[in-house]
Amino acid sequence: MRAIDLLNGRLKLRHLVLVAAIADQGSVLRAAEHLHLAQPAVTRSLREVEALLGVELFTRGPRGVTPTLFGDAFLEHARAVLAELRRAGERISGLADGEVGTVTIGTLLAGSNVLLPRAIAALKKDRPGITVIVQEATFDAQVPRLLDGEIDLILGRLNPIGDLRGLRQITLYGEPVRLVARHDHPARTRPGLSLADLLDYPWVLPLEQTALRTELEQLFRAEGLVPPGNLVECTSVLTVRTLVRDTDMIAALPELVARTDTGIAPLPVPLETVRRQVGVTLPAHRSPTPSARLMLDHLRGEAAEISDLVAG
Repeated sequence: MRAIDLLNGRLKLRHLVLVAAIADQGSVLRAAEHLHLAQPAVTRSLREVEALLGVELFTRGPRGVTPTLFGDAFLEHARAVLAELRRAGERISGLADGEVGTVTIGTLLAGSNVLLPRAIAALKKDRPGITVIVQEATFDAQVPRLLDGEIDLILGRLNPIGDLRGLRQITLYGEPVRLVARHDHPARTRPGLSLADLLDYPWVLPLEQTALRTELEQLFRAEGLVPPGNLVECTSVLTVRTLVRDTDMIAALPELVARTDTGIAPLPVPLETVRRQVGVTLPAHRSPTPSARLMLDHLRGEAAEISDLVAG
């Protein structure tokens, strides 16, 4: 196939916006409504892009459109270009007055309970014009959006990134993970409580694709145990805490999450092999926007205080 020159002036910025909107909305009609354009104009622009590329970007169906293999490839780059342009606009305005902007944070369980609220409060006190967007998902789900520029940083337990290129990490503090249950949980009456004893009860665990879930399952197997079969999979801290507080379920939670709920408390079963480091994951080859840099400064400042809290 001939080389495609996308810098000859025929590809327009509006083409990227339209293709991304069609993919996000799932149909040309909904994309047109979202962009406040007439449907024929969106259809015409899509045909222009497909003619320029020489391939179909979407498969048409009765319920809308689905990106083709070529569409997925083009969308990956289109979204990255759009994200960089948004970041360029924010950087210019940030350099101009340093008072406005947006920072988008992808959050995991650890850090979301104490560190993030404190850092956001400090940032908003310092720069009330900055908008903070917090989005919760698993680490694996957040990484592509981080690399595309849709989010600025991921905050939580530091996951291994050995196989993931283009990332860097900053450690903020160490926080143990504890097995927790409600105060009057029947397991607390058992002498010499062990991990094996806890398998008699239901568990609430992180999703399978999370690093903490993997580490917990490795811990069970290292002790010759089969991981819990009676379980709920959940990453919502509010749901996990409520289930543990109101039932016989057992969970593994960061110490500060457990400590801030008076209805639950750690069990005397250590998790020595579970990693403790909490920090931020950033793109390796992209500088933070002014707003993201300010957020990082406040995260570092609040983390220093939290380190003393965890140590105490």
